[in-house]
Amino acid sequence: MNQKTTLKGGEFIIKESKAEDIFIPEEFNEEQKLMADSCRAFTETVVVPQMNQLEKHDRALLTKLMKEAGELGLLGISVPEEYAGFGQNFVTSMLTTEEMGKGYSFAVAYSAHTGIGTLPILYYGNEAQKSKYLPKLATGEYIGSYCLTEADAGSDANSGKANAILSDDGSHYILNGVKIWITNGGVADLLIVFAKIEKDKNLSAFIVESTWEGVRAGVDEEKMGIKGSSTVQMYLDNVKVPVENLLGDRNDGFKIALNILNLGRIKLSGATIGASKGTIGLAVNYTNERKQFGKLLANFPAIKSKLAEMVILTYASESLTYRASQNIEDAIQEYIQQGMDKGKATVEGMRQYAIEASIAKIFGSETLDFVVDEAVQIHGGMGYSAETQVERAYRDSRINRIFEGTNEINRMVIVGELLKRSMKGEIDLIRSAMAVAKELIGIPEFGSPSTDYYEVKRKIILNFKKSILMVAGAAVQKFAQAFAEEQEIMLNVADMIIQTYAAESMMLRIEKLESKNGAAQVSLQKAMLDVFIYDSAFEINKYGTDAINSFAVKDEQQAMLMGIKRFTKISNVNVKEIRRMVADKLIEQNIYQF
Repeated sequence: MNQKTTLKGGEFIIKESKAEDIFIPEEFNEEQKLMADSCRAFTETVVVPQMNQLEKHDRALLTKLMKEAGELGLLGISVPEEYAGFGQNFVTSMLTTEEMGKGYSFAVAYSAHTGIGTLPILYYGNEAQKSKYLPKLATGEYIGSYCLTEADAGSDANSGKANAILSDDGSHYILNGVKIWITNGGVADLLIVFAKIEKDKNLSAFIVESTWEGVRAGVDEEKMGIKGSSTVQMYLDNVKVPVENLLGDRNDGFKIALNILNLGRIKLSGATIGASKGTIGLAVNYTNERKQFGKLLANFPAIKSKLAEMVILTYASESLTYRASQNIEDAIQEYIQQGMDKGKATVEGMRQYAIEASIAKIFGSETLDFVVDEAVQIHGGMGYSAETQVERAYRDSRINRIFEGTNEINRMVIVGELLKRSMKGEIDLIRSAMAVAKELIGIPEFGSPSTDYYEVKRKIILNFKKSILMVAGAAVQKFAQAFAEEQEIMLNVADMIIQTYAAESMMLRIEKLESKNGAAQVSLQKAMLDVFIYDSAFEINKYGTDAINSFAVKDEQQAMLMGIKRFTKISNVNVKEIRRMVADKLIEQNIYQF
């Protein structure tokens, strides 16, 4: 029996993964599917019918829905059984997050509670804190929120001004500050608050109950979208926090915040997959019902092209998200086997795949933005009406590119984290980049072209990786420490990485699926992959060319431009026919089932 080999975070750029070593959504077991069905039923029958009322800042209704979700066990998927949860693994929690993602702004409240509102205690709390608070959070008795952002401390969270001073008798901290954009703030019973103790350099974290004197929630913010979630300013005025409610160690708050955000990023990707699938369903339903010029919209090729691209991008997003999710789960289990407790193991597993989490967050949120935009377009004038669900989907989608670190910040994280790991010797990027540079000045090896479908695709993706190494390696050599200031080039490199990871994840999923079900069962998926890789080649060429022209000159520039052309060379694909095939399948099913 072959030993499963899992690449370390970020290693996919210099190494190949095997199809048998990754997880694909088709492998969910019956128990996991039943949990997903419970989430789907709750979202479809309880949440969506009440969205109009929920969007009127009805805090009582939001509280009621959260408590009903708690009674069904939907808030405790990741919480261990000893704290009244289900104790399910990371991949299962991702599947339930996907299904809840179809619940519009309620999904935001749900995700904030089960993620950033609960997990800091689960992963960093001591036994007394876990025993006291986790059962209440898992059952919905308490609703949780996370208070990090301040008016002058958004992306730079550690510059926050909220402050805590230890009382003279050492029994409590006196906490003062104002936090903004606090999801669930208007209905929260429990707050995870970040503040600096006295003149500390770094934040610390505190567990604060909303009923304590000095805690006050402002009015609900009027937002572009996600109107059904409660977003407020939280005012903390001389709040007495018992010393036993310090979460983790003093000065650990910034580390806790970053690690929880890593988790939030990939969870957000899971939610965007569910929202994309749901929105595709709305769009195809409409095309199968609406007539123009005497025929159904579903019969117009221009509409089919839109539907197909929505499907292809969603399939790619799903492929990369569950690949990364299983990598995280495998890392967690490995750390546990090494003797680490589960909370710390989960944090370390997430940290290991921070690069992949940022990729998933970016790709998922931008895919959903594309999907909802096209869904509105397909609906035409009706899509602009507040009577339609696609109008709500469009409004609600936009925040996802800002949540959990903006997509621009996340792109910087991808490249910065890769370079940091390279400098530490964790990933051998330097030698790999040097090998590509050497290949550039050599004579290309042509050889006999392979006729194996996956060998051909692997070669293309390997060349995508070479283009990344060529551009990033030359840019780092050119700018050295100043590379961090070359944000435009960093964004170019990040986009090359994102497209490559998506293409490889999609290929590995289909290859594994074919090994299980046979080639006949994946012919359409292979055609979708053909389109995605074809499009990716042109995008990577554009990003790479822009980067090269930003810093290279003369002979080096010409050599690299020839290199990017070589590494993104692609065979012709009849994208029109493939998109029609994909759309026809969707139209026939009248729901996303790929």
